[in-house]
Formats: sequence, structure tokens, C-alpha cells
Amino acid sequence: MQPTSLSTFFCPTRLYLGAGAHRNIADIVRKHDCKRLFITIDAALLDSAFYADIRRMLEDDGVALAHYAEIEPDPSAHTVTRAFEACNAHQATLLLAIGGGSTMDVAKAVGILATNGGRIHDYEGIEKFSTPGLPLIAVPTTAGTGSEVSGSCVITDTEANRKMSIRHASLNPAAYAILDPLALRTVPAHVAAHSGMDAFVHAFESFISRQSNLITDAINLQAIALLSANIRPFVANRENLDAGMNMLVGSALAGITFGQTGLGNVHCMARFLGAACHISHGLSNAVCLPVVARFNLAADPAKFARIAAAMDRPVQGLPQLDAARAAVDAIETLCRDLGIPARLRDVGARADMLDELARLSGEAGYNRWNPRQTSQADFRGLFEQAY
Repeated sequence: MQPTSLSTFFCPTRLYLGAGAHRNIADIVRKHDCKRLFITIDAALLDSAFYADIRRMLEDDGVALAHYAEIEPDPSAHTVTRAFEACNAHQATLLLAIGGGSTMDVAKAVGILATNGGRIHDYEGIEKFSTPGLPLIAVPTTAGTGSEVSGSCVITDTEANRKMSIRHASLNPAAYAILDPLALRTVPAHVAAHSGMDAFVHAFESFISRQSNLITDAINLQAIALLSANIRPFVANRENLDAGMNMLVGSALAGITFGQTGLGNVHCMARFLGAACHISHGLSNAVCLPVVARFNLAADPAKFARIAAAMDRPVQGLPQLDAARAAVDAIETLCRDLGIPARLRDVGARADMLDELARLSGEAGYNRWNPRQTSQADFRGLFEQAY
């Protein structure tokens, strides 16, 4: 950020933090005088003790519940339509999402349709709706997307084979976010690793973004420190509630910032790699991260040096460039320790894909955020190095 740049910062979500924070849900529902609640939930959680506790609290208060659990990764507009029809039939006045980013994104989309009408396609883009959606309580069960606090939801148009981003900084974040490490205990290790790296990339790319500012910098450095220090123990043991709490907070902090700063080449490349290879968003980001980090270092070595310090590298007294290189080394070590595949070919990419991936990346317009100007030829070189 330039000293004379103008920027803004905004966070409309009230966060409840700590083990047992989900017990605040009943109070929130009472505050809204809600008698009919609609829940989007990850199907794997339907029989969990965590969900049973939430359901029992609400039913004891006489709240009528209906749920929708048929939510796929990268949820489609058809899924949104079906969930909205179920919500509408239930005559819900409040929404609860329990799950990962896909589950929360469906809830956001349902909330928009409930108050604005039409099809979710109508709201693709930035601030295409003006009536607030139904209030949403979001309970993330992975520490990665930050969807509970971000101003976007992503829904797939399966007919056009593309992802639609519906963005509104003030109206799309959940009204309430419940950051409870008890919700993370059943997450498989590989999901914990990939979603955790997604959160790390959010913080990393938001910090070095051209659109960053002093407030987002402070938040992102804390997110980088929390995520990099806790992801290893969290992946090793999801019963480690301290590590889980720190991962949830780090993910939420990055979720608050990246919608305001934009993201960079890692997300740009991962967007198309994930679609081509049918791999998760978190894994796509993680496998692209080391090569892009090395490429972007030259644009802002001072910030990379601060990243190294946040990742607990002993860089005090080092020349700035050496400290910056320590950040890239720390990132590569983190990926190795988490078992992230080293090459694109290891996640199903083929050499004959690289030209098209580079073309799509070059046309996607991420130079407004990425710190280093990147041409299509540059993207081709990055994909080749990562391959």
C-alpha cells in the first residue's frame, strides 16, 4: 500500500469464539424471535454428537427445524434451487449453516433468494442485490474457507461449466459466526491439511496484495502466525482444541481481509487447475503456492521478510533479501510437512493442459491484485516449473 492510497475496511459479522461457543446459537435464535429455522448441513455431520447437541437445544426451545444436506463440493445452482424450495416450504425466518465453505455458500445463496427473488444467476458479480438476505448463523466445521465472514459465495453454473461469484461486502457475510473447535474434531487429516493451506494462502496473498492496507496487513500477519504455527499439530490431532481454535481464528481473520484486498496468482492458477484436474480448492492452492511465492518475492521483499518472521524464522539481522527467501523456504517446508504433492503431475495435471491453463490464467485479470505483473507467458513458465 502506498502512504497516500485511499482504502476502507469493514467487518459486519459478530463472532463467538471458544470451545462450546455453539451453545450461543439458542440465544441468537431467541434474539431473532425465530420459530422456524432452516439448516444447511454437511451430510457427514447429520449423525454427529455436535449436531445432536445443537438440535436438542433448539427443539427444547420449541423451534421448528428443517435441514438440507444434499450439498456437493463446488455446489451447483440446481442445489441452491432445491435448498431454497425446502427453505421456502418451511417458511423459515433464520438460517443456520453447519459445515465447510460449500455448505455456507448454499446458505448464503438461499438467503439471497428468500428476500430478493429470482435465480441465483441474477446476482453474479459485485453488489447485484440490495435487500439483505435472511440472517445467517454460520458454524464452520473446517478451518479454511473463511466463508462465514467473507463477502462472497461461489455457486457453479453447470450448464455453462463456470463458477459464479456473488459478492457483497456488507450483505453477504454471515450475521453471526460460531468459531468452536469442537466442530472440527471429525475432520479427516487430509481435509484439515488442504483446508488449512487454503486459509494460509488467503492470508499470504491478501498480505502481499496491491490492494492491502495497514489494517489488513496487521490482521493478515496475525493470521499467518496462527495458521503456520498450528496447522501441523492440528492436522496431527484434531482433538487438539487449542490448535483447532487458533486455526479457526486464523481462517476467519484471512476471510475478513481477502474479500477486501483481492487475491493473487496462487488463486488464479488454482482456480483453473482445480477445474481441469477435479481436485479440491485447498489442494489446488497448496500445490501452486511454492512456485508462485518464489516468483512474487521480487515484487515486495520487505513484506516477504515480515512473513518469514511471522512464520517464526530467525531472520532478525539478516539482509532483507535473505529474510525474504526464508519465507519461501518456510512455505516449502510447510507444504512438505503436510504431505502436499510436490508437482502438478502428482495431482493429475498433464503437459498438454499447460498452454490452456496459462491462457485462462492470463485472461483472468488478477494483475490488479497480484504484486508482480504477470503475462500469459509468465503463467506458462509458472505452470511449467510447478509441473
